[in-house]
Order: sequence, then C-alpha cells, then structure tokens
Amino acid sequence: MSFGVPIGDQVPDPHVSWIRDVTPRTPEGCQECLQIGSPWVHLRLCLTCGHVGCCDSSPMRHARGHAGVAGHPIVQSFEPGEDWRWCFVDEVFV
Repeated sequence: MSFGVPIGDQVPDPHVSWIRDVTPRTPEGCQECLQIGSPWVHLRLCLTCGHVGCCDSSPMRHARGHAGVAGHPIVQSFEPGEDWRWCFVDEVFV
C-alpha cells in the first residue's frame, strides 16, 4: 500500500496539498487507543503526519479528533485491501 500517493481519478479537493509522503507512527494500531487500552474498529492514517487513529465507528473516534485538533484534513484507510482517502473538512472521498 502506498501512503500519500494520488489514487485513480478521485474528486479534486483543495486539501490534497496537505498530503505528504508519511510513515505510520504506530503501525500496530490507533496511537491513543494503544495508550489507554481502548478497542478500535478500523484504522485511518493521517496523510499529513503519519498519525494512526481509529475510525468514526470506533468508540473514541481518534482519527477525526486528530484532524480537528491538528488541522490535518485527509486520512487514508489503514486497513488491508482498502485504498481510499477521506477529507474530514469537506466530508468527501478524495
């Protein structure tokens, strides 16, 4: 899986300029959930800094929280076999 690389013919989004070539900080799971012992459902990778957070279906929703606090708008699924990106600002796939 390539992180921070454009995927197909997705909708252009003004926030794609925030995308960087990142390395997942905690490839073993959600950074905050690992610290507090909370479960997660799916993982999301911040394409600005490499933060790994849990999805909106998870109890703590750390990926969305990170996007809001850090101002990093775009995540990519960090699940095997999934290759999509989401902009939290515009609430669209990019």
